Amino acid sequence: MNGITFPAWQGDHYVTPAELLTRLGSFGLGLRWRVECSEKWDLTAELERRSAGDGMDALTLLSLVAPGVQLIDAEASGFSEGGMPMVVLTEVDSSFWDVKVADEQVLTELRRHYPGASAL
Repeated sequence: MNGITFPAWQGDHYVTPAELLTRLGSFGLGLRWRVECSEKWDLTAELERRSAGDGMDALTLLSLVAPGVQLIDAEASGFSEGGMPMVVLTEVDSSFWDVKVADEQVLTELRRHYPGASAL
């Protein structure tokens, strides 16, 4: 997987997990998601509970983090049906997003939306 990193704050706009999930487009929809969070509170406990076993579908994850949830030190991994990791979204201290994706076209699209992105 190749990856990029970019500031979570784009000017005065914070890139939320929900926004990043939607930027993945159809690529992220068919994946099963698991989330791990360093910061523990009600929502992160629910995310981790739903991540158990086969994980959750993308729409469930999106419904839990939309519209404006901000996580600190969290990682969301999307897996194919065969269990192969296809995307890893890492929120670093609410300051940066590190994104690793198996599809270079998805990275190209993310670079277009976040022009300050650099390679990992």
